[in-house]
Amino acid sequence: MDAACSTQLIDGDGTFNVTGVDHFIKEVKLEECGLSYAVVSIMGPQSSGKSTLLNHLFGTNFREMDAFRGRSQTTKGIWIARCAGIEPCTVVMDLEGTDGRERGEDDTAFEKQSALFALAVSDIVLINMWCHDIGREQAANKPLLKTVFQVMMRLFSPRKTTLMFVIRDKTRTPLENLEPVLREDIQKIWDSVPKPQAHKETPLSDFFNVEVVALSSYEEKEEQFKEQVYNLRQRFFHSVAPGGLAGDRRGVVPANAFAFSAKQMWQVIKENKDLDLPAHKVMVATVRCEEIANEKFASFIANENWRELEEAVQSGPVSGFGKKLSSILQSCLSEYDTEATYFEEGVRSSKKQQLQEKLLQLVQPTFQDLLGHLRSGALDNFKDAFEKALNAGEGFSSSADSCAQSCISKFDKGCEEAVMEQAKWDTSKTREKLQRDIEAHISSVRTEKLSELTTLYQSKLNVALSGPVEALLDGANDETWPAIRKLLRREAELAVYGLSDALSGFDMDKETRNKMLTDLENYARGIVETKAKEEAGRALMRMKDRFATIFSHDSDSMPRVWTGKEDIREITKMARSASLKLLSVMAVIRLDDELDNIEKTLTLALVNSTSNNATNRSISTIDSLASSTWEQVAPEKTLITPVQCKSLWRQFKNETEYTVTQAISAQEANKRNNNWLPPPWAMLALVVLGFNEFMTLLRNPLWLLVLFVGYLVSKALWVQLNISEEFRNGALPGLLSLSTKFLPTVMNLLKKLAEEGQVPSTNTNQTAMSSSAQSEVTTNGESSSSSSSGSSPAKPVPIDTSA
Repeated sequence: MDAACSTQLIDGDGTFNVTGVDHFIKEVKLEECGLSYAVVSIMGPQSSGKSTLLNHLFGTNFREMDAFRGRSQTTKGIWIARCAGIEPCTVVMDLEGTDGRERGEDDTAFEKQSALFALAVSDIVLINMWCHDIGREQAANKPLLKTVFQVMMRLFSPRKTTLMFVIRDKTRTPLENLEPVLREDIQKIWDSVPKPQAHKETPLSDFFNVEVVALSSYEEKEEQFKEQVYNLRQRFFHSVAPGGLAGDRRGVVPANAFAFSAKQMWQVIKENKDLDLPAHKVMVATVRCEEIANEKFASFIANENWRELEEAVQSGPVSGFGKKLSSILQSCLSEYDTEATYFEEGVRSSKKQQLQEKLLQLVQPTFQDLLGHLRSGALDNFKDAFEKALNAGEGFSSSADSCAQSCISKFDKGCEEAVMEQAKWDTSKTREKLQRDIEAHISSVRTEKLSELTTLYQSKLNVALSGPVEALLDGANDETWPAIRKLLRREAELAVYGLSDALSGFDMDKETRNKMLTDLENYARGIVETKAKEEAGRALMRMKDRFATIFSHDSDSMPRVWTGKEDIREITKMARSASLKLLSVMAVIRLDDELDNIEKTLTLALVNSTSNNATNRSISTIDSLASSTWEQVAPEKTLITPVQCKSLWRQFKNETEYTVTQAISAQEANKRNNNWLPPPWAMLALVVLGFNEFMTLLRNPLWLLVLFVGYLVSKALWVQLNISEEFRNGALPGLLSLSTKFLPTVMNLLKKLAEEGQVPSTNTNQTAMSSSAQSEVTTNGESSSSSSSGSSPAKPVPIDTSA
């Protein structure tokens, strides 16, 4: 392992070696590393083998103590070197040992400043300590670490630093037993350090990764020591990678700014006077009393009686909880007083107070859990008792009051047994919460019961009103709304009486009671109004149905047969009058027995006006429907406005006009069918005017043959030209197409007739003649297709010779 370049960073007087650091950075080419570098430092007691460990671990050449010349200070100030053979670039700092006799007992400022500097600058801090010093305050650097933690958080923005505690000259005690003790000590130091407001609740793990390793004695087991150091060295390879020892790169300065950053940090640390530690005795008392308090706190946590009591509370209420817990707390505090008797009074009392507060903070959640069990148990008991009382038929209000008083009394008794002597915690808030919960449950049950009653009677009203109202409106006549008012009055009175009787068990004020009953009456009225609005929306359909029923059926409800004897005008007027009657009934809501002239207005405007001449219509009759409201009717009671009635009537007439027309047509057709012969005068005219032509045909029968042949030829042309298909696209395209196809078709017919008239001489001649005729037909078809515009080409069709 090659010796690495090293130089003094800070001398023994605290002077920062700017020139030496700049030369070192250039020598090791640190500026080229960017952010890919790590800083490792080591601190610990003087002559504890720090330099020896660094030289073996990183291949450095720090000066080591000569054991044959006695134990004395070897490293003065802070030295820096580059680790040999480790990537990425790793810089290691060797700090002056603490507790050195050269500086004396009172000159510890440099020790504290250098330790703080190491923590602030380094990614990894090795804390060198002897195995047999674990548990001792000064040898383990714990008081120094406590002060350094506190000041570091105040001076810098802490990043996650790895604290690696190296236990030297490990004894037979397994590391598994030493590590928990050491970690617990570090955690205690962290918990005891006063922190800024921003980091009051921040755990140690947010700032430090604590690692613990153990090495055998270098002098007694050198080979084993070197093997363990070699294994430890492997952990520093790729240390800046995520998850590595220096994996947290937040706040890392670039390598080319390392010298400037380190100088500024040292300057701040040197000028900060708050780094002075308290007097040695006070510090020892503080640390020792805190240790005792923490031990007693841990002992309390592990106490079997406390753990059993805590577990029991998790399951439910515990009888005599306050007395049992007071006894355990008093025993713990008494043990603290016994062990801390000889320490400074102020510190001892302060730490005891802190211990008691911590213990009370520890047990308070359990106490609150107990109160929660008492409260939930009392609430459950109330719910059960209240439900049973209601099921037994007791009054709602009396049951609620008696059950609530009984449950709160039981809760108060349980709270008295739960309170401890050391802390007179107030249970009134929990009691008030219980009362609120009981009141909320009573209110919830009351609301639920009232809602059930209201829903019950509303559903009864729905059943009793919806169907009958719909049926009454479907058969609208003069008695429709009186019948609806009578039905509404009867059903509403029954529902209100039933609900009023059911509310007698509730302690309700008169105003609320009357409001519920009024709401039920309004609900019944609302059902009728809603159903009326629904039916009004179907008024046109109802009018057409009624018109069709009256117009298409006679007085015996039998379908009409239009024989020609019926008075269609009168029947139409009667059917329309019935439909107009339905429209007038559905136009407004008539639940208050108020008179109106809607039917008369509609009749004058829509029926009678049609029988008068248009010039004789009065302006008042026309304008009577040109409004959005009816006279003497409130707007909220209007279902169909006059304008809408006029529109509906117009649409109704248009849609029923076809039915009337069909009836008239059927009547006329029936008359025609009953008299299919022409009138007598027409028959006489045919005889007189056609006598000469008839006699001509009798004298010359050849004309009959000519007419028959002409019929056959016309029929053949009709089939060949496909005249009906050609005229489907229109008259003009059909004529154009027929004009191009007529001549070829006639020629084709003539050739076919000629061929049929000849007697074939041989089969060969027949084949030749057939081919020639087929070619000509094809040629004629093509020429016809080329001269046609917008029509399909004529296809050769075989001639019907039978024709």
